[in-house]
Amino acid sequence: MGITHHIITSDGVKYPNNRHYNKSQKKLLKLQRRLSKKQKGSKNRQKAKLRVQKLHIKITNQRKDYLHKISNEITNQYDIICLETLNVKGMMSNRRLAKSIADVAWSEFIRQLEYKAQWKGKTIIKIDKWFPSSQICSYCGASTGKKTLNIRKFDCPHCGKKEIDRDINASINIKNYGLGQIDNRNTVGTIGI
Repeated sequence: MGITHHIITSDGVKYPNNRHYNKSQKKLLKLQRRLSKKQKGSKNRQKAKLRVQKLHIKITNQRKDYLHKISNEITNQYDIICLETLNVKGMMSNRRLAKSIADVAWSEFIRQLEYKAQWKGKTIIKIDKWFPSSQICSYCGASTGKKTLNIRKFDCPHCGKKEIDRDINASINIKNYGLGQIDNRNTVGTIGI
């Protein structure tokens, strides 16, 4: 799961982040500015407040609709889904990323994925949040060390593989780690997110 792309699977599929809040932010600021200028207790203030509320509801509905479509597609295609467990609360303390993380709504996506998987008889495996998925080369299994967020592709110094996509590499590692936690199961229809 990421901010640049909403979901990156071990199959190499990248679901885009539609940034619903970010796209509506200018309109929202305009409506909130109009609301703040209205006299308290007036009918016009109530109307302006209703416009702001409707836009917030529209943004929420757009986000939920997109998450429902992605979670439905994933639970229809795969029998075993391996997920990384993120410390969202800790990540929200980063003031530069907080708004983007809130807009992505990872917790809502995981909630939808869990109940849909339960309905459809699918298995969800959650990976420990301390598992270094982006620090391990998915080709040779060697540790490549910590990387800053701006590094999107890297070269493995151990096996010599060039231009490894950081997100796809991490999702493959999550899938492999998740499959290592279960015994003697058919791995057909498995995905790492």
